Amino acid sequence: MTRSDLVELLAEHFGQLTHRDADAAVKTLLDAMSDALVRGHRIEIRGFGSFSINRRPPRVGRNPRTGERVDIPERRVPHFKPGKALREAVGSEAVESTVETAAQRS
Repeated sequence: MTRSDLVELLAEHFGQLTHRDADAAVKTLLDAMSDALVRGHRIEIRGFGSFSINRRPPRVGRNPRTGERVDIPERRVPHFKPGKALREAVGSEAVESTVETAAQRS
């Protein structure tokens, strides 16, 4: 699903919203989430999951072409951990689709 798919779905679900309003709502939500992560805050959406920042310590790497040693600085990277409801929904969906595929082959 892309951002434009999400905007379209939101506009369809809420008839009083124009496409422009739905786009503004999605943009506002994503911007607020991005800003919170940049400030180092954790975002938790019950039933969906949580977003946090993980720290990758500095390390020494190698340039694959020359073999030269390269110092890689510390980095902060976003991390998503799915909630229990999402894990169960995705897990049961995978099982159901596997069962349906096996039934179709028979």
